[in-house]
Amino acid sequence: MDKRFIITISREFGSMGRPIAKRLAELLQIEFYDRDIVEKTAQNLGLPVSVIKENEESVKNRFLNMSYPLGNEATEQQDLIFHEQTKIIRELADQSSCIIVGRCGDYIFENDKNCLRVHIYAPYEARYRNCVDILRMDHDSAKKTIKKVDKARKAYHMHYAGFVPGDVEHLDLLINSDVFGIDGTAEALAKIVKIRFGIEDEDRN
Repeated sequence: MDKRFIITISREFGSMGRPIAKRLAELLQIEFYDRDIVEKTAQNLGLPVSVIKENEESVKNRFLNMSYPLGNEATEQQDLIFHEQTKIIRELADQSSCIIVGRCGDYIFENDKNCLRVHIYAPYEARYRNCVDILRMDHDSAKKTIKKVDKARKAYHMHYAGFVPGDVEHLDLLINSDVFGIDGTAEALAKIVKIRFGIEDEDRN
């Protein structure tokens, strides 16, 4: 069996999907790709990466930019961005085992036998609490951002993948991060990944 494997992670805003994915990558000792995909795409297309980074320096812009990682152009430019991003994601996955956060990874690798497609969710109240306590957002911003980012992610995913994040017909696993917490969820996923791909603890990818 090809030891290279891919884990795609879609998530609800506030479910702490990104830190869980990062911790999972550390536990499995594999690559973790998220914002660096955006930066590489911007570089390849000659987009102003510096402007994107400057906008992310403020908490408000950093979270709202999750709605549209490279802008909100619903035009040919956005299509170009998606196709370039998809090419980069495939190239990264061809190199070594990795985790891909968001960006329609579950759709891109839907037919890859060495892919585990995961969706991380949590009850609204837990996500709201995480936004306030962990992400340090004020109460009003937390409510507005959860609604805005969830809506934007669903629209983006539906447009390019043809289904919304969390659709069980296109997933292998759904996990409620509120039950286990960040570290616990990552540890549970690591065990599942090892079972799924027949990885021994001493194996390295």
